[in-house]
Amino acid sequence: MSTNPKSSTRALLIWVALATIVVVPIALAGLSPLLAWREPVYIVAGFAGIVAMAFMLVQPLLVGGYLPGLPGFRGRRVHRVIGGVLVMAVVIHVAGLWITSPPDVIDALMFNSPTPFSAWGVVAMWAVFAAALVAIFHRRIGLGPRVWRFVHAALVATVVPCGIIHALLIEGTMELITKTVLCALVGIATAKVLLELKPWAGLTRRRG
Repeated sequence: MSTNPKSSTRALLIWVALATIVVVPIALAGLSPLLAWREPVYIVAGFAGIVAMAFMLVQPLLVGGYLPGLPGFRGRRVHRVIGGVLVMAVVIHVAGLWITSPPDVIDALMFNSPTPFSAWGVVAMWAVFAAALVAIFHRRIGLGPRVWRFVHAALVATVVPCGIIHALLIEGTMELITKTVLCALVGIATAKVLLELKPWAGLTRRRG
């Protein structure tokens, strides 16, 4: 069975574009002069946050079936794996910050931090954890397919804007332009998939 050259070229371009969008911000952050004054644990925590943002771009692309070679069930299965990795990245991000400065993390968790980006990050963190828990335990807690997908989508719709604002407000190692582009693409991809899938539609029809 022969493959369509145009399809193969298009698939390659999509993967190259995605890799570029993900790798370039991370690479430029690695060249930041600010790293010279940071502890290794703090650096790991910071890069875990950048990786988490990159995974937030991959997730809606998987659900929407936009990534070549990962349609339908296969894409959703990878989506679940990446979701687990995303949760671990957030845990590493917060744990590293805790190790370097517990009082700052406590202030952030209590919403007493003087830095405005902290509150957005905390809300995004809890929403990430909640989205993962709903995805894992929705059958055990008796949520039907329509309900749990709606709840999961609502939590994702909380994670993305809060995570974007958190990242944009931080003046750190990430280069401004590539960070802004990455954040914008995360928001656009998530909004597009939510509008296409309409996880709320089943609930409204059921009530009507």
